[in-house]
Amino acid sequence: MQGLFVLYEIIELLVQVFVMLIIVQFVIGLLFAFNVISPSNEFLRQIYESINRLLEPVLRPIRNVMPQTGALDLSPLVVIVVAQIVLIVLRGVISSVA
Repeated sequence: MQGLFVLYEIIELLVQVFVMLIIVQFVIGLLFAFNVISPSNEFLRQIYESINRLLEPVLRPIRNVMPQTGALDLSPLVVIVVAQIVLIVLRGVISSVA
């Protein structure tokens, strides 16, 4: 039983890191879009592109399924909500087994 709790905590940590990456990508994108920070800032551009490369394989299938909303990309929100739902279901399954 203890192994299931440890596995759940590892999955929860990975989801938290993933959510933080989505938030950082969103904030940097806003800073670039509203010219608060110049898009020619090489350091932030590298960070933004690196995070984008990590998230793109997860976000692309969701973008393909969701309807086009113009400039507003809701796929990160969908990923966060689905990840939270998965954590809730896992927590319920593990607590019912214990």
